[in-house]
This record gives sequence, C-alpha cells and structure tokens, in this order.
Amino acid sequence: MMFSISLYANALLAAATTVAAHGYVDNATIGGTFYQFYQPYGDQYMNPAPQRVSRKIPSNGPVLDVSTIDVQCGGWSPEGKVGSAPAPLHAPAAAGSQVTLRWTAWPDSHRGPMITWMALCPSEGCQNWLPGTSPVWFKIKQEGRQGTSDVWATTPFMTVPNAGYTYTIPSCLKPGSYLVRHEIIALHSAWAVGEAQFYPSCHQLKVTGNGTKVPITELVAFPGAYDKNDPGIFYNQWNPTTYTIPAPQIPPFTC
Repeated sequence: MMFSISLYANALLAAATTVAAHGYVDNATIGGTFYQFYQPYGDQYMNPAPQRVSRKIPSNGPVLDVSTIDVQCGGWSPEGKVGSAPAPLHAPAAAGSQVTLRWTAWPDSHRGPMITWMALCPSEGCQNWLPGTSPVWFKIKQEGRQGTSDVWATTPFMTVPNAGYTYTIPSCLKPGSYLVRHEIIALHSAWAVGEAQFYPSCHQLKVTGNGTKVPITELVAFPGAYDKNDPGIFYNQWNPTTYTIPAPQIPPFTC
C-alpha cells in the first residue's frame, strides 16, 4: 500500500509539472563564440527571421512518440509541425574543442539522461540536408543516473545559474559539416509505456582540423534507434534501480 500511495503521489506531481515545466537549449558557446539558438516563442514572429546555427523547434514541449521524425531534431506532428528543418548557418569549431550548451531552467521532476550524437552532412553542408531515416548518427557522449541515487545527468541544470552542458568534438574527426543532435529524455512519467519525454535539439557545425576519421559502423537512425519498450525509456525513475542508457549497443565514439 505504501508503494501504491507513493507511486500515485509521484504520478500526480509529474502530471502537475508536465504542463508548466519544460525546456530547450537556449544558447551555446562554440569555438569561443556565443550563439543564440532558435527561440520557439520569438523567431517565428520575426521578419526577417534570425539566422541561426540551430534547427527550429516548435515549443518547449516534448516529443512523446519515438517512432516519428519529431524525435530527430524536434517537431509536433499531432499539430501538423512534422519534424524540423535545416538551419541556414554553421558554427565553425576545431576538432578536439569543447562546445557548451545552455538549457533553460530545467524542472527538478524531469530527471533523465543526456545524450549527444553527431552525423556527417553532405560535402555542400547541412543547410539543405535532412537525414530522414538513414542510419547516419554516431554517439559521442552519454550520461545517466549515478548508481541508484537521485543524481542524474540533468541534476546540475535544475539550478540557475549553472555551468552548462559541455561536449568535446572528437579530436580525430575529419573536417566537414556535421549535424549535432543533443537530447534530454525526461523519465518522470516513464513508469508507463510510451510516457517518456524526449527533448531533442540540433545544431550545425563546420569542423576544422587535421583529423581523418568518420565512424562508418555503429550508426543509428532517428527514428529507429529507440523503442518505447527499451529499458532506458520504459523505466520507473522513482525506484532506486540501476539505469541503462538507451541504445546501449552503441558506445560513444572515441579516437
């Protein structure tokens, strides 16, 4: 009975925060330069529209269906906003350098992993490219739960200000244009199948340097990499159990 009451209370808390508390990547520092990312409540109303390195998102809300194209870079297919669209610009950055992403204040109930993927764009750039359902994505960073504690990858971002989320562009990566897919998966309601919340954000890089490598194996597609029944997506975060990050068969790429 105690477990049932606790689970019910947690479910009510999750439902209450779902409507009001979401978030998105607001800005970034790439190659030492500050970039304002797409603003879902401002950019669409501006004429001319701001030129961004990040792909558009419809709102601060989540993607709920992992089988839709929305899970790739954002979208809201139930309302006719199917998937995202390429951004006009690329941010130059050297292989081996760090990129810092800054999320809007993250709600403390929305615990979950943070995962970053990259995909090599065509030689002409990312500005007109949509990956579709092709397996082009390689993982470069993943963080989940610390043991069975209440400390998650998202925990530092529940306090404002914070240092931001940092990933490193692999130092051996071949120069070229790359699409970066970064995400939070919020698990506050994921004790029920199909209730995990995905918050993807994509930005475009022009990677420089002397690297020679581009992963040709261990590539996945979005949609396709995740299933709603995967143990890292159908998971009760309110229980003190170990956590498996989605797509566990794909380790982060290393040089």
